[in-house]
Amino acid sequence: MAEQVVVKNKKAFHLYKILDRYEAGIALQGTEVKAIREHKVNLKDSYARIKDGELWLENCHISPYSHGSISNHEPLRSRKLLLHRRQINKMIGKSIKQGFTIVPLSLYFKNGKVKVEIALARGKQIHDKREAARRKAIEREVEMELRRRKS
Repeated sequence: MAEQVVVKNKKAFHLYKILDRYEAGIALQGTEVKAIREHKVNLKDSYARIKDGELWLENCHISPYSHGSISNHEPLRSRKLLLHRRQINKMIGKSIKQGFTIVPLSLYFKNGKVKVEIALARGKQIHDKREAARRKAIEREVEMELRRRKS
């Protein structure tokens, strides 16, 4: 399985505590796939929304294809995510009952097809973000000290 990661949503890891991860297909137009191959995609403020029992990726910006014509795609259109029915039902239950958010984590090619890694996530509070930053700084200092002692 050859995976080629196109883009990661680093902001999602900062804003949310990631709980469950899923791999979903995505319904795209031809020029969107070509633009993704050129790495012209942004997941920064995107999220997944449940509408009529289906999962839709919202606010994902895929820039128009550079060699496209007038029939280029709209950059911020809603795109349908493709999952099994029981996975969608599980996400619907958790997002409605337990207040989880569905966020995309990364967009990548797997065996020539575009896939989206989505996750059920819970928003972090300010003190959680501070604690995570503090932990990361301590780990960085320990790593630097170990490197310094090693050489």
